[in-house]
Amino acid sequence: MKFDTVLAERKHKVIYRDGDLCAKVFDESFPKSDILNEALNQARVEETGLNIPKIEEVTKIDGKWAIISDYIEGKTLQELMDENPDKLDEYLNLFVDIQKDILSKKCPLLKRLKDKMQDKISQTDLDATTRYELHTRLASMKKHSKVCHGDFNPSNVIITPEGVPYILDWSHATQGNGAADAARTYLLFCLKGDKELAEKYLKLFCEKTDTARQYVNAWMPIVAASQSVKGNPEEREFLLNWANVFDYQ
Repeated sequence: MKFDTVLAERKHKVIYRDGDLCAKVFDESFPKSDILNEALNQARVEETGLNIPKIEEVTKIDGKWAIISDYIEGKTLQELMDENPDKLDEYLNLFVDIQKDILSKKCPLLKRLKDKMQDKISQTDLDATTRYELHTRLASMKKHSKVCHGDFNPSNVIITPEGVPYILDWSHATQGNGAADAARTYLLFCLKGDKELAEKYLKLFCEKTDTARQYVNAWMPIVAASQSVKGNPEEREFLLNWANVFDYQ
């Protein structure tokens, strides 16, 4: 492959374009198990019929693991929002409709969201009492088997020139409760410092899915705690402030 076009640079990975293909190349420190799990998640989600880039190959390039998938031409929903602030409501409606479509799918072989969050809560720096409260609340939540993206934000949606949306980055995908995925998206908007957009998003999500806001709120400390494990120091502090279960009784 010819790595003459860098599409994005992230911690521990660089994403390149080569014609109709896209290569996500990981550095040597990135766990092989996580890379293979990401590729497996993406391959499994392909089978749901959702518009996502198809995996073409998992290989090594210059000694580094890489996932090769189709390149999707277009702009991210985040870019469109930034370029056309007057169309924000239109784009936000589309964003929630795409999330609804994801949550309408089933993928029985994905890891269960509850299992993943139980593990993450145990890994946090929270005190034993708070961890116990979070584990107890998580155990009491309704069991669902909806496809949950796990990192659903406007930068992970590409709109093609024909107006077709494609969803990127399935490394955090699980099956579970859609309200948890909505809580995660809400917190992602907050992490960017856009509380107003976060509120607008969640109001729209609750209306379109007939979900009580209180139900999503009940997931907030659980999701915040589980997401704090891999966050940078600033994000971790913000998320752990949200992890106090007593604020959401």
